[in-house]
Amino acid sequence: MESVRIAVIGGSGLYDMPELTDVTEERLETPFGPPSDAIRIGTLAGQRVAFLARHGRGHVHLPSEVPYRANIYALKMLGVQEVISVSACGSLKETLAPGHVVVPDQLVDWTRDNRGRTFFGNGLVAHISAADPFCPRLSALLADAVAAVGGTVHRGGVFITTEGPRFATRAESALYRSWGYDIIGMTTAPEAFLAREAEMCYAVMAHVTDYDVWHESEADVSVELVLQTLSANIRLAQEALIALVQRLGRADEDCACHHALADALITARQAIPPETLARLQPIVGKYFA
Repeated sequence: MESVRIAVIGGSGLYDMPELTDVTEERLETPFGPPSDAIRIGTLAGQRVAFLARHGRGHVHLPSEVPYRANIYALKMLGVQEVISVSACGSLKETLAPGHVVVPDQLVDWTRDNRGRTFFGNGLVAHISAADPFCPRLSALLADAVAAVGGTVHRGGVFITTEGPRFATRAESALYRSWGYDIIGMTTAPEAFLAREAEMCYAVMAHVTDYDVWHESEADVSVELVLQTLSANIRLAQEALIALVQRLGRADEDCACHHALADALITARQAIPPETLARLQPIVGKYFA
């Protein structure tokens, strides 16, 4: 199995760029089932980068159906340390206009279904710190990359993840705005929290596609509007990824994210079922060697 340090999770169009060469595919199985799709690995800016279509090629998984644990576990199996999420979002503020990019620094999980929120349980307990759910270092580098290729980027902001698949009602949109949230989407939770449990750096390039349903003079969010804006921004996303990978390729930097479990594991070693340890070996193995 090929070892890869950098991964991108997003739409399948992200890896359809001429700069990506020597592409191979890995079809992995995990204790949590198969990931959303085969993981495509290619050379970008001199680095091997893994690309995973979050909803599967052809967009076949609802936000609640995405196998989040399998996706992150599969990337961990490949040795991934840095995860860049590319996501569509709705804006809850006038200043965050369609076509802009937000690199958020806070996350609210407003989902309801059981999406598989943790790798732990079955005799092994961990309480991960999520005070700052996105990696500050990777987020800063990502924002720099978007700015470097000419994008309008907003640094920081609160990203609320709702269940979906429907869009918000006007009352819900007004509520989220009254709470001071900045952008809204359907997939960042639990993905960000699972990446933290897997000791990966994780940052989001959130592309604003609409003003949700609160704006009086702008069109309400629709699939057509989302796809139209994403299509216009796809080259920006690709160029920003190239710029970011170039920066990441210059140094294999350590980060607190890579040691997130050091103070999170609470179960005594002798009390952990062997099958649970075996199941989570790629994630916790270094702590129970």
